[in-house]
Amino acid sequence: MKLAVISDIHGNRLALEAVLEDIARRGADIVVNLGDVVSGPMDPAGVAALLMAGGFPTVRGNHDRVLGTPESREFTQIDAFAVDALSTAQLAWLEALPPTLVVEDVLLCHGTPRSDRTPWLDGWWDGRQVTVPDEAEVTAAADGFDFPLILCGHTHIPRAVRLRDGRLVVNPGSVGLQINHGAPDARYALIERRDGEWHPEFHLVSYDHDAAGRQAEANGFPLWREAMLGWAPATRLFPHIG
Repeated sequence: MKLAVISDIHGNRLALEAVLEDIARRGADIVVNLGDVVSGPMDPAGVAALLMAGGFPTVRGNHDRVLGTPESREFTQIDAFAVDALSTAQLAWLEALPPTLVVEDVLLCHGTPRSDRTPWLDGWWDGRQVTVPDEAEVTAAADGFDFPLILCGHTHIPRAVRLRDGRLVVNPGSVGLQINHGAPDARYALIERRDGEWHPEFHLVSYDHDAAGRQAEANGFPLWREAMLGWAPATRLFPHIG
């Protein structure tokens, strides 16, 4: 069995299209999506339409969760833009997404199985620096979740960690928003089960990132045009309302 794993599209339809084309070329039995789907100032509605048409198993990310609660302290200007861009049917689809999902013997989550806001395999950013948690912290987040493969997103950083008991935890990186990579390429993972063990491969896909940046700028978010190059610190990209 071969899984294609996508995450953190953040409204970047051009990046998503390129990744789906690459997946189709390489082949996969199923595509799964780990959330933070539309909160980005490029083309949220286009992304939602593609994912809904594809019928991919999808969990909600932290940004997906807050779209229906503008009074939340987590609600940002980017989330507000996405809400205004989406149709009623698209918003209803997002609101119905589960926080976790099991596909065969694979667990899908956004941050950790218990929290869509908690980073797992990497710590949060301080400017352009990222901290890597220790073994005990990573292992504790998997406690009680007895799946051979656990998939997470949220940090936008591709990483695979095999726990001492053999369980594999994989973050595919971000399709639509590259942070701290210094390269604009969209990222996803292919994970294949061979002889009873899961083996991950990380893939980078080039796409017209400048066109995505122009979309963001035209929609009133010029900093996101720079972010499409892969250098912008994440903390500046999601300003809060007010």
